[in-house]
Amino acid sequence: MELSEDPDLQPILLGLFLSMYLVTVLGNLLIILAVSSDSHLRTPMYFFLSNLSLADICFISTTVSKMLANIQTHSRAISYVGCLTQMSLFLIFGCMDDMLLTVMAYDRFVAICQPLHYPTIMNPRFCGLLVLVSFFLGLLESLLHNLVGLPFTNSKSVEIANFFCDPSQMLSLSCSDTLTKNIVMCFVGAFYGFLPLSGICFSYYKIVSTILRIPSSSGKYKAFSTCGSHLSIVCLFYGTGIGVYLLSDQSSFTRNGAVASVMYTMVTPMLNPFVYSLSNKDIKGALRRLHRRMVQSQVLWHTFGTYSGNAAQVNI
Repeated sequence: MELSEDPDLQPILLGLFLSMYLVTVLGNLLIILAVSSDSHLRTPMYFFLSNLSLADICFISTTVSKMLANIQTHSRAISYVGCLTQMSLFLIFGCMDDMLLTVMAYDRFVAICQPLHYPTIMNPRFCGLLVLVSFFLGLLESLLHNLVGLPFTNSKSVEIANFFCDPSQMLSLSCSDTLTKNIVMCFVGAFYGFLPLSGICFSYYKIVSTILRIPSSSGKYKAFSTCGSHLSIVCLFYGTGIGVYLLSDQSSFTRNGAVASVMYTMVTPMLNPFVYSLSNKDIKGALRRLHRRMVQSQVLWHTFGTYSGNAAQVNI
């Protein structure tokens, strides 16, 4: 389904979504480069942040690239294999976003509530294991949806009420049995929505309780400043994602629902770099140092090129 049937709006939508996509990819790549190149950011929190940025790049690429091609070619068609592939990648990286946000909340809980045990608990091996578990849980969710959606092969031509192969819409199309559909949606909503969100809420309950016991105001601000960015992204991602997934119905889903899908498929990944870079002194410092190194490299290359040119002229 197109976001707008007005042909005059198509070039505007193409430019808007292409700009959002490029900003998202470049912003998240900068976060990854800053974390990987700065020794001050070799901590679990920034390790998870760099993986979140990588998942965001893959997450937005699964939907926006096809949508941009559709707008450019004035076509809304997608093959069955292409649809299942898009849905699978969307679920894998969307679930990684979901689980990494939960893992980052747990990381903040350990850092603030159990600071003496933090280096022992959040060791590199355990952090890597948490990222792998997040990925495999995404594979599990993708497999579940694909198994349910296999009967969809009997349909030659159907219309999906969204701008991409939305898993909830695919489930509504492939499941003629309402009971099966409700069971799958409730299981996925509980396991991949309610449980991670409960873990985040519990972590922040313990974090707030610990922060309130800190005597100095500066100590409270410093402790909570590391959580504000994460909390804002959690509210935006879960608020739009769970709402669209659980409340969507193929018969009543409108363009307003598709616009709401844009919020968690495009706007949230785009805002992640800005939220973390603008409110985090460590990231801002790392980006400044990265920019300084890039400028110095350009100066060195320019100097080397000038010297090589002069040497060639002398030899001649």
